[in-house]
Amino acid sequence: MSISFRTSLTILFLLLSSQLGFAQERVRVGWAAMTASHTPLWVAQERGLFAKQGLVTESIFFGAGPPAMQALIAGDLDIVVTSAPNVVNPRLGGADFVMIMSIIPTFIDHIIAASNIATVEQLKGKSGSVNRAGSISDMGLRLSLRRLGIDPDKDVKILPAGGNPERLASIAKGFTQFTIMNEPFIKEAERLGFRDLVNMATLKIPLHGNGVVTRESIIKTKRPMVSRFARAMTEAIHLVKADKEGTKSIIGKFTRLTDPEGLERTYKNYTSVLLDVPYADPAIKRQQALANRQ
Repeated sequence: MSISFRTSLTILFLLLSSQLGFAQERVRVGWAAMTASHTPLWVAQERGLFAKQGLVTESIFFGAGPPAMQALIAGDLDIVVTSAPNVVNPRLGGADFVMIMSIIPTFIDHIIAASNIATVEQLKGKSGSVNRAGSISDMGLRLSLRRLGIDPDKDVKILPAGGNPERLASIAKGFTQFTIMNEPFIKEAERLGFRDLVNMATLKIPLHGNGVVTRESIIKTKRPMVSRFARAMTEAIHLVKADKEGTKSIIGKFTRLTDPEGLERTYKNYTSVLLDVPYADPAIKRQQALANRQ
């Protein structure tokens, strides 16, 4: 092989590599709530793991899961990071939603109550708040109350109030007396004098609290993209556990949390249940479907 021919091959290889490097595929990703359960998504973005897989992500924040899922079915998104309850009911109704990865396998919220409520029994006759009807907070509160011996339809009133800050404000103003929320908002609730009544993780309710969701039609037409997205997210889960300080910095950036204690609590709260192998267990989904029908 002549030197000029080898040189030509080298140049051709470099040109093709350059073109492939720039031929990245765009993916539109929705995420459904401002909680640290989205940490693997944030880490994948901030650490360049999507770009490493040849993906350019357009990340879109939604205040709750149902509107994100509506955008997915409308074709405005390729992937949504959300909880399984937002998948189960539409799936039962004929939508082709499918969860391909599980990130959080149970509820990690806490039931937060006004300071004058010291026991679960005292929740009876009171009003509780959730993000919106049908959201993960709504389902979580209802399932937890049932597990604690309280009928969510008869013993209490459950009202939509918005995200964690709005629900804290609702209790502070006396509109409601309890809610559920997660770190870093639990620490803020305690600072305001509210009571951390129940750690819902101790109830061991099986639930895919957060996962990667897409449509069967998207898997058929964009399977390589979906596979690369899953690889990036899996690597992100490893980095979340391997790089504590770096992950806390990213959590702080997205949640705007600067308090070191709050960041430490948030990190521990989520990594304690974060799956090493992010399989979406069908058995858990079946239990969720049964719970939805109750």
